[in-house]
This record gives sequence, C-alpha cells and structure tokens, in this order.
Amino acid sequence: MTQNKNATPEGVVRYVEGAKVLDYLPQVFNVKPSSSYYFWLMAPALIVLAAISIYPFFWLIWMSLHNVGSSAGDTFVGLKNFEKLLTDDKFWIGWGLLFKYTAFCMFFEIAIGVLLAVILNGHRFENILVTVFLMPMMMAPAIAGLVWYYLFNSTFGWYHWLMQSLGILGETSIIGSTDTAMAALIIVDIWQWTPLITLITLAGLKRVPRDQLEANMVDGASAFRNFVAITLPNIYPFLLIGIMLRFMDNFRFIDVILALTGGGPAESTKVLPVYLFDVSFVFFKLGRGAAIALTLLIVTIILCKLLVRVFEGPASKRTDMGS
Repeated sequence: MTQNKNATPEGVVRYVEGAKVLDYLPQVFNVKPSSSYYFWLMAPALIVLAAISIYPFFWLIWMSLHNVGSSAGDTFVGLKNFEKLLTDDKFWIGWGLLFKYTAFCMFFEIAIGVLLAVILNGHRFENILVTVFLMPMMMAPAIAGLVWYYLFNSTFGWYHWLMQSLGILGETSIIGSTDTAMAALIIVDIWQWTPLITLITLAGLKRVPRDQLEANMVDGASAFRNFVAITLPNIYPFLLIGIMLRFMDNFRFIDVILALTGGGPAESTKVLPVYLFDVSFVFFKLGRGAAIALTLLIVTIILCKLLVRVFEGPASKRTDMGS
C-alpha cells in the first residue's frame, strides 16, 4: 500500500509498505515555452518593421502638412496641400487613368490566370509548364519594360512589325500613339503577372474536395456547372490573395510605365503614381507629393477592405453550407 509520494529531480519516490521505491519520470524534450519567449523572438523583426514602415508613415503625414521643397523652407501650411489637389486637373486625370489601367489588368489577369490554372491542373507536364509560365514573373519590372520597349519599337521592333503586317497598326508605334499606349502597358502587365494568378489559383485547385466534385458529377452536373458550383467557391480565398496582391501592385508599380512611355504620349499614360513621381522627384515638391501619396494610401486601404468584403461573402456562405 502506497503511503506518500515525493517528487525529486530523478523521479517520484514512493514508500510501499515501508520500502522506498523510485519511479523514473520520462524525460520531456518539447517543453512549451512561455509567451514572453515568442515576444522576444519576434522583437528584432518588429523593430526593423517599425523602423522601415511606421516612422516613414508619420514622416509622410508631417511632410503633407508642410511646404517641403528645394526652394522653400519647411513651413507649416496645414491642409493647403490637400486643398490644392481638389483643383488639380492632372491629379483627377491620374486617378481616372489609374482605375482604367487597374481594372483592365485585373480583369484579364484573373480570367486568363484561372483558365490556365484549370488547364494545367493535373496535366501530364504540369510541373514543366508551370516553370515555363513563371519565367516572366521572375523578371524585374524595369527590365521587362525595356524588353517590351524594343519589341514595340517602330523601327526594329518585332511585335510592331507583326501588328503592322496584320493591319492592326499603322506607321506609328503602339507606345507612340495616345490611342494605343495604355493598351501596350496593359499587355505588358498581363504578360508578366498573369502567372502569379495562375500559381495561386493552381494551389487553390489542389484543395478542392474530390468527393464534392464526384458527387456533383454523379447528379448529372456538367463540367462548367461543376466548376461554378464547387470549384469556384472553394478557391475564393486564394483568388482574394491574388487580387489583393495585384491590386496593390497596380496602384504602386511604375517601373514598366517609366521604361515604356514615361507617362506619355501627351500624358495619356500618366497614372497617379507616375504623377506622384513627377511632383516629388522631378519638380521636387515633396509636401504636395506627400499629400498625393497619403491620399493614394488611404484610397488603397479602403478599396482593399471592400474587396475583402466582396470575396469573403461567397467564401463564408460556402463554409456555412459545408458545415
């Protein structure tokens, strides 16, 4: 009969009918660390993140409230930089061009990216084809812009010669006309970033439950109906990730635009980020540029929240139906 127990570093000491018995405890290797351990583990990354994001954010707000430039002192002007934007025609034109550019890019990239993902999913040469399709995405945007600049060149550009031979273009280059310059930028963006949507969608297709697809096919559903009813709702979270990434990139990337058109011809491709670049680093009006950048940041956050709500609705409904 056990009388008492005493825990020691070596184990548990028991006294059975006056005799001392030592029970060895199993050695524990994965001891759960305290919550402070995780905090100190993340502390260096949090400090770096704060240094490269939080401090510049408040510095941006400070500059937007001051007249900062090469020929002016850092004088406080309040909201005058924002008031000037209300009567700035180039500011509003830049917004219109940015929405047009983003809408076309996202529509075609999502449509083509999802289509390619469906075709590649389960294909015999899936790994090889995915590697080939990802090559444009691995190229730096500025280099991609220079490559397409030479392809669109009206003197020796191969794509210009092809489109001219097909009667699509006249003597003017596609990037030299106000009617076609925006289309050229959209083509380059689709070529480079559709693989990203394809890769993300392909990852989502691997997570679609096979039993749901097979059950729907047994009920007589067509392949298209199966895709709309089963596959598409299951890949909504993955599409949301791809759309958010491309949406934010279109609102801030200007490498291709600067390399191809520089905002021309006749400012027909001067989207708002390009106008922000000119105001800040060409005319060196940093206070006004900070006001434009802060406005762009606020609108981007609001639109991203709206996109999340739009895509979270169908995804949550699908989850509720599954449960």
